[in-house]
Amino acid sequence: NFLGMKCKTENTFTFAFATGVHVAEKIAEIDVVRLKRYEVPIKRVARNLCMDPALIAAIMSVESRVGATLVDGWNRERNRYGLMQVHTHYNSIPGAWDSEAHITQGATILVTEIKALQTKYPTWSWQQYLRGGICAYHDRVRNIQVYDGMDNCNSSNDYVNNVIIRAKYLQNNGFRVLV
Repeated sequence: NFLGMKCKTENTFTFAFATGVHVAEKIAEIDVVRLKRYEVPIKRVARNLCMDPALIAAIMSVESRVGATLVDGWNRERNRYGLMQVHTHYNSIPGAWDSEAHITQGATILVTEIKALQTKYPTWSWQQYLRGGICAYHDRVRNIQVYDGMDNCNSSNDYVNNVIIRAKYLQNNGFRVLV
């Protein structure tokens, strides 16, 4: 359960991956060192938004390698900012690139996207909401079509799977829901 809108619901997801699992897990393993620096704010934001800290951490890993690929908080094109690479054309910058305010902003955008999909597609499964929300977070895609194993959120068709693989790895390596 990466994002429990009710915090009590047991939602699970399963799917098979043809390739890339080992690579995504290895990158997550490397990024754990940098993520430890942000563990307290990640877990605080996750608790406040009722979501799994591993999902926030995984997005930070995929988007910016937890800041390692950034220059003064910016991506190469200078249109995304911070650890979670919030798109600055659609959002203001609430704080420093590695601040708790930034982490809160990114996580709130994800929650908002998932809730919008729940309203728009009431018959979708939890897995579809999660995958669609992650896709919408990354690319603000408005015509999201979610199919098992399909990932059309970026040019390499691996963004959502990459986030979920890393989140699963991170759940088992320090970024669990606080009980």
